[in-house]
Amino acid sequence: MSPRVLLLVGLLAAAILVACGSGDGTGTTTSTAATATPDTTSDDGAAADGTAAASRGVKLVKAGSFDQPLYVTAPPKDTRRVFVVQQGGKIMVLRGGQKLPAPFLDVSGKVTAGGEQGLLGLAFAPDYATSGLFYVYYTGSDQKQHLFEYKKQSDDVADAGSARQVFVHDDPEANHNGGQLAFGPDGYLYVGTGDGGGGDDQHGARGNAQNLASPLGKILRIDPKANGGKAFTPAPSNPFIKRSGALPEIYAYGLRNPWRFSFDRSTGDLTIGDVGQDAVEEIDFARKGTARGANYGWRPWEGRERNFPGEPAPSAKFPVLTKTHADGWCSITGGYVVRDKAVPGLYGRYVYGDYCKGQLRSAKLSGGKATGDRAISGVATIAGLDSFGEDARGRVYVVSQEGSVYRFAAR
Repeated sequence: MSPRVLLLVGLLAAAILVACGSGDGTGTTTSTAATATPDTTSDDGAAADGTAAASRGVKLVKAGSFDQPLYVTAPPKDTRRVFVVQQGGKIMVLRGGQKLPAPFLDVSGKVTAGGEQGLLGLAFAPDYATSGLFYVYYTGSDQKQHLFEYKKQSDDVADAGSARQVFVHDDPEANHNGGQLAFGPDGYLYVGTGDGGGGDDQHGARGNAQNLASPLGKILRIDPKANGGKAFTPAPSNPFIKRSGALPEIYAYGLRNPWRFSFDRSTGDLTIGDVGQDAVEEIDFARKGTARGANYGWRPWEGRERNFPGEPAPSAKFPVLTKTHADGWCSITGGYVVRDKAVPGLYGRYVYGDYCKGQLRSAKLSGGKATGDRAISGVATIAGLDSFGEDARGRVYVVSQEGSVYRFAAR
């Protein structure tokens, strides 16, 4: 099941409104009819009917089929391999475009999978080529959220016996688990955590996301390597490192369920897709380094709408893009700024989507705002749009909960 399938079930049942939220070779173009409709305006010269973008060649190429894929990534500078995270606990390898039969890592015996739980994130250390270190984030059999360090045994197989726990967080509910891992341009590991689940961030006097003593509803920033007897070290320039009662590993807060954030590989800018509750989905954007200490407003704010009137959210930053459930959105899927020059129709644009709509969209992010937001012309909608990913070349992938992984390519 998708990590946001509970949301869909809840919407259909109308019982609770607590949104979270076949061949393995390459070269197969998706045959589903394109259903996306381009917006009527653009900031980069595309015609109203999308013909300019189409002439520059955007299509989806199938990279492979997997069992409940949730994420795609690759080690730095490894242009031969792509790693696919499966919710049940396996990490599979595409090597030279072919899916290897044996998993890179299998932690399925340690993982609780289903709904929004499972193996949720993977990141390779910047010095992976020499250190062999990588990090995984998963929901354990104890229902807690775990960050583990592993080491590779070879380029295609991890050393399963090298596991070292970096941290474990209590998690009161089965939903809103976050799970995105990414090394930033500064070399630190950024970790996205959900608010702990349930509706209205209900745990604690004012929930977890606004509580600087809780690791939930945050983006954390750490050096994950063991040091001086410590399992990890908060980045020394983190905003609350000297504040009494605040966790020093917190980098940004006020998030509900950051289902995929990413760094622009060219500029270092940070973009976050934060899943809404029952009204608004949002995309947050910050220039390189400016998300330090940022408060993204949840639970007092859902998008730009008041959720808890009268509750403060000091210096809350509002999203650059919002989408409403009234328009068919239910659980936003954050993506990437495309830096693949082989796809000029998308170059420099942020691609994203939504689990329910399945429509692939793009926008230009600059100056603290989004412009030219439109559907990507000429590509199919994606059933169960769960995630995006990026490989070492900067090629961007689209992940379907139904099992297929696609890549944006030139038409």
